Amino acid sequence: MEKFRGELSAFIDGLYEGEKKVLVFGEGRTNAPVMLVGEAPGEQESLQGRPFVGKAGKNLDEFLEGAGMEREALYVTNTVKFRPTKVSAVGRIVNRPPTQEEVKLFLPWLKREIELVNPKCVVTLGNVPLKALTDRKQVIGDLHGRFADFGSRLLFPMYHPASVIYNPSLKEVYRRDLAVFAQWYREL
Repeated sequence: MEKFRGELSAFIDGLYEGEKKVLVFGEGRTNAPVMLVGEAPGEQESLQGRPFVGKAGKNLDEFLEGAGMEREALYVTNTVKFRPTKVSAVGRIVNRPPTQEEVKLFLPWLKREIELVNPKCVVTLGNVPLKALTDRKQVIGDLHGRFADFGSRLLFPMYHPASVIYNPSLKEVYRRDLAVFAQWYREL
């Protein structure tokens, strides 16, 4: 895994010469049965160098705990490994969704990361990782909460944990989806 991280860092440094990009690598057990894949790091993730440690990460941890799952037993990563930003109307640096070009840039690295971890199931959190890994035109609202074949693995699409911050009505949907997943996880 260290070799993988070193190669990715060198690749990004060469691509974004003169521009500081903080890479946020995945973390967790490298032989974890489950890999959670989010969109991209946010501000706190970029500052701390760890995935899912901001508000969305706190939501994720609460949901996992409520389902009787421990984050330490899983592997958590993102599709894009650096924080995509823009300048807001008031001049602040804020998050933005990754561009298709950024997703395509990191996709080979994400696929390699999946091979290295070798999970039984990949849980996509939101539309970005779902579309990146499946090339599907469908959105998370069509596929969430159901298992699908993903080569030699399973795929389980879920809403991103940040979605409940912006749309509290999704909280119950998220819990139901996680309950379905947790049942499968307990039977492993």
